[in-house]
Amino acid sequence: MAEKRKLEFFLLRYVPDAVKGEFVNFGLMALGEGPDGVELIDVRFTRDWSRVLCLDPQADLDVLSGLQKEIQQEIGRKKDELTLLKKMEDSFSGLVQLSPVLPALTARTAVEEIEDAARIFLETPKLSRRREPTGRRKILETMRDEFEKAGVLGLLDAVRAEPYTKPGDPFEFDFGYRFGSEIKLFHAVSMRASVDSAVMLAARYPKIVPVMAQITETTPLLTAVVEAELDRTRSKIGFALEMMEESGIRVSTTGEMAGIAEMARRELRA
Repeated sequence: MAEKRKLEFFLLRYVPDAVKGEFVNFGLMALGEGPDGVELIDVRFTRDWSRVLCLDPQADLDVLSGLQKEIQQEIGRKKDELTLLKKMEDSFSGLVQLSPVLPALTARTAVEEIEDAARIFLETPKLSRRREPTGRRKILETMRDEFEKAGVLGLLDAVRAEPYTKPGDPFEFDFGYRFGSEIKLFHAVSMRASVDSAVMLAARYPKIVPVMAQITETTPLLTAVVEAELDRTRSKIGFALEMMEESGIRVSTTGEMAGIAEMARRELRA
C-alpha cells in the first residue's frame, strides 16, 4: 500500500469589496514535505478570468496574473520563509486574500492531487448551453431531419411570399419544391402555446394561392406541419385546425414527416 503524503493548499482569493466579503478563487498554492520541512511545491492560476470580471469588471488582470511569476520564485522555500504570503495581503490592501489552510492526506502523487484541486477550485464547469428546441423551432428541426434522412433536403428551397403579395413581405414558406404542374409547400406551425400563427396562415394563404398559381402556372399545395401531441379537444386548437383546412391547407403532424419526406424523395428522384 502506497504511503500517504500530507499536502496543504492555500487559495488566492480576489475580494473587491471587503464589506460584502464576496470573492473569487483565482490561484492555488500547494505546500508539501521537502528536505527541510514543509515548503511551497507548486502554484496554479486560473486560465479563465471571466468569474473575476463578473465580480469586478474593473479588475486589473495583468497585475493579478503577474502574481504567478512572483509566487513561482518562492517554490522550494520553507513555509516559515514565505514572506510573500503576508506581503501579498498587505500590498493589495485586502483585494487579494489567502484562504484558511486546506489539508489533504493522499496516496497519489502531488501532481495528481494539485491537478484535481486546481480543477475543483479554479476552473469554471463547462455546461452545455444547447437548449432543447421547442415550439415552431422543434417542428422545423424535425422536418429538416426527415428531409435530410430522405436525401432531399438540398433539393428543397424556402419559398418567399413577396413575389405574390407586396414588396417587403418577410413571410416565406419553410420548404418547397416543384413537381410536374404542382408546387408543394411545407410550413412549420406551432399551436401548443398559441394558435395565432395558424390563424394568420389560414387568413393569408387564400390570397397568395391565386397569384402564385397565375405567375408560376402551377397549382400550389400547402402542408402545415403541427405538433403530434396537440389536444384537439381544446376549442381554440379545433378552430385553428378547421380554419386552415377550410383555407385549402393540408394539416399533418410531426409524426407523419417521415412519410412526407419519403414522398418527396420518390417525386424528386424519379
